[in-house]
Amino acid sequence: MTDTLTVGEAVGRVLAERGVAHVFGVVGSGNFMVTHGLVAAGVPFTAARHEMGAACMADAYTRLTDRVAAVSVHQGCGLTNAMTGIGEAAKSNTPILVISGDAAVGDTIGNFAIDQDALVASVGAVPRRIHSAKTAVTDAVAAYDYAVRHRAAVVLSLPVDLQAESCPDIPEIAAPPRVIPAGASTAGLSELVEVLAHAERPVILGGRGARHAAAELSALAAQTGAILAPSAAARGLFAHEEWGLDVMGGFASPVARELIREADVLVAFGVALNQWTAHRGTLTVQPTLVQVDDRPGAFGKHRDVTFGVMGDTAAVAAAVTELLTARGPARAGYRTPQTAERLQRGRYWVQDLPEEQKHADRIGPAALSAALDAMLPMERVVVPDGGNVNLYPGAFLRVPDERGFVMPLSFQSIGLGLANGIGAGIARPDRVAVVGTGDGSFLMGAVELDTAVRAGLGMVVIVYNDDAYGAEVHLFADQPEKHGIVRFPETDIAAVARGFGCDGVTVRTLGDLGAVQDWLDGPRDRPLVIDAKIAGDPSPLMAEHAMH
Repeated sequence: MTDTLTVGEAVGRVLAERGVAHVFGVVGSGNFMVTHGLVAAGVPFTAARHEMGAACMADAYTRLTDRVAAVSVHQGCGLTNAMTGIGEAAKSNTPILVISGDAAVGDTIGNFAIDQDALVASVGAVPRRIHSAKTAVTDAVAAYDYAVRHRAAVVLSLPVDLQAESCPDIPEIAAPPRVIPAGASTAGLSELVEVLAHAERPVILGGRGARHAAAELSALAAQTGAILAPSAAARGLFAHEEWGLDVMGGFASPVARELIREADVLVAFGVALNQWTAHRGTLTVQPTLVQVDDRPGAFGKHRDVTFGVMGDTAAVAAAVTELLTARGPARAGYRTPQTAERLQRGRYWVQDLPEEQKHADRIGPAALSAALDAMLPMERVVVPDGGNVNLYPGAFLRVPDERGFVMPLSFQSIGLGLANGIGAGIARPDRVAVVGTGDGSFLMGAVELDTAVRAGLGMVVIVYNDDAYGAEVHLFADQPEKHGIVRFPETDIAAVARGFGCDGVTVRTLGDLGAVQDWLDGPRDRPLVIDAKIAGDPSPLMAEHAMH
């Protein structure tokens, strides 16, 4: 770099060189120059319509590609608009870099002046900042490297007065240090070997921290006779395994729940074991529960375990498999003809649809989901939104592999699904992004339909429309006289979608799905929004599976 650059331009350029793969944002005066610096250096830019949407798009993009996406926002209000999306990324350990303008150094009373560092830290993200023109480049590189090394959402604040200063000679930046994944201690490996050597019904659970370890976990399961199950964050990890379940947790099928509960050993690789994966503890009742993770803070964070083994999930699984193989032949374990029959019968929800109440002008969400699962291409990325309907896209729509599912539910917010689906569609243009959302969730972020149309995304948005905040209808089913504050007049969501330039169809019966097939047979050069009119009856299925 020999040309004279402003700090804003230099920061954008060096972050592009460090590895930012894509930038999503809403551009204002406080982030105009740094965004231009990224774009001028060759980083693709997607202009979102709202900062929260930009953060969600970056989160999904990074989850699917393992490449750092950036979010660019204006100072103050631009950053506050993005905070729910940033909080979701932080709680999901997604390494994104948020580049935010900030008030001028010393400005505490201006319209945009807030304590950005305190705001960022309050949602579990990591605050970093540009301190001076002299340190700008090294400050920016350090923020990027921290995000990658610690799998963290990092917010880099750039005071507007510093951005306009000339950047002095830019130093040579050293390559990031190589970090070699560690295996477990000899004691940890030995104890895990003993547990699995004597297990009769072992289950191996793989989470987002084990997405790189699919082969090693499969080999370990084959040696021990274990059933394989992914957490929701890693759904699809064992999609092609004969002895693999679809998912563990609130989205698990009844058969999957039975098999997991009956296990005598559960070994969780790279899984948080939170209340959703454990389903309030009902799926972690095994006599022996072992956790394998590379972060010391993970052990016992959400529930007590028999013991923890610290190390890279792939390295630990490979080492344990080698030690067990040296001891003797593979064990049959849980892989019996009886287990095979149960898997064949109920691995997926769509194999055994629940009973649904009949309505003349309302479609059953389970029947709808099963029909769409059969119609839509399997090369898909499924994105469930928050809210009471998330079971249907989260469990009824199958996925091709671990890169076929994005679950933006760590913050338990609604309204993030559409933007995450856009990020998924941009990250994986070879697949159809399929978003499943409720009417309340959809309308919170509907403005991003404009972004999807401009990007030419052939994505599918299924709106399970019960004209309500359905979670509250279900949670307070015994108090129907109080539901008026969470029910709404019927909304023509298909018309709203067409107003943005999407294709929109209304579905009240399975016979209405012909319009979906027409879209599938066409060019798919714009989003399809399905306004699925579902019944708002309180559902025992939702209360049991998705609401806890």
